[in-house]
Amino acid sequence: MVEKVLKGSPKYYLWLLFLLGIIGYAFVVYVFQLMYGLEQTGLTRNTSWGFYIAQFTYLVGVAAAAVMLVLPATFHHYHPYHRVIVFAEFLAIGAVIMCMLFIVVDMGQPQRVLNVILHPMPNSVMFWDATVLCGYLILNAIIGWTSLEHESRHVEVPKWIKVLVVVSIFWAFSIHTVTGFLYAGLPGRHYWLTAIMAARFLASAFCAGPALLLLGLLLVKRLSGFDPGKKVVKSLSITIAYAMGLNMFFYCLELFTSFYSGIPGHADPIVFLFCGHEGLNVWVTGWMWAAVVFAFVSIFFLAIPKFRANMKILPWALGMLIIATWIDKGLGLLIGGFAPTPYETYEVYTPTFWEISVSLGVFAVGALVVSILWKIALEMKKEGGEPFALAD
Repeated sequence: MVEKVLKGSPKYYLWLLFLLGIIGYAFVVYVFQLMYGLEQTGLTRNTSWGFYIAQFTYLVGVAAAAVMLVLPATFHHYHPYHRVIVFAEFLAIGAVIMCMLFIVVDMGQPQRVLNVILHPMPNSVMFWDATVLCGYLILNAIIGWTSLEHESRHVEVPKWIKVLVVVSIFWAFSIHTVTGFLYAGLPGRHYWLTAIMAARFLASAFCAGPALLLLGLLLVKRLSGFDPGKKVVKSLSITIAYAMGLNMFFYCLELFTSFYSGIPGHADPIVFLFCGHEGLNVWVTGWMWAAVVFAFVSIFFLAIPKFRANMKILPWALGMLIIATWIDKGLGLLIGGFAPTPYETYEVYTPTFWEISVSLGVFAVGALVVSILWKIALEMKKEGGEPFALAD
């Protein structure tokens, strides 16, 4: 398989070198964080979770998105998805690896991760979150690799793989549900204390993850000639549109409950995110309003079949959706959860240069893993005689 990774155009090599350069730079920055501790970050006693955990939260949703292809293909026998399922599985592998790396860098000292293994605490939601993530990584690695090998040989996958596929479907729901429980189980944080937090996580995952996958497939089509097929693009874009609509509906439910109830504890975090507090300007305010604009514009294009089917408009709609959901979960969720504090004070958390640099390195690791795995998948599909110009 190594020869397939090393086989590529100059642009492919430049892309890998670019990612390795970012990883090297981020590693140097991370060494300084190890030397001087988490005081290099914007974390404080009142804001114990920051940019690292926010990215972890978002990427868990990206990892869970593979189920939106596996479920229809397995239970409803929607065969067009079989052509691209392996790309979804490999994207999930990259996402889970990034999730784990963000947990490691957030702990300050990497050896602390061993405490989860050496001293398991079944009554801890974090323990179960780490467990389901490791299990999901193993499932996707086994299913994706085995399925790709059998597909290239034009033979049917063994029955035990089909069993693992069914297990992975339920497992995908569990990883983001447990992450939602991680937030909703903290009674001192009004922004997170909601019964539909896990449902909101799943809805955002099932629109953002497939959007990232579809955007990647469209890019691969342009670069390599591999066509996922019109049926795949059409079905997946419809799924994204419905999931995004549900995601926005859930957020509107939160707005209604917070403001109509008149309970300050529920409304204050939202007001803080979008308007600040008594003259206290918050840097995330502009980002939150940008997320609102991107969300409505993206759902407008995705909900109307004429625009959704336009291959010039679709990538822009997907990009805006990804940005909107990332701002919501990758920035606003953490900042809103910690404002106000349990003492009814306000503290503005701002990611530092160190956090952003290390995060770029983690994202580069994920992009490197996905690039290599997708490259292997494309080469094996070529060797298997699969056409790269599919006509539906």
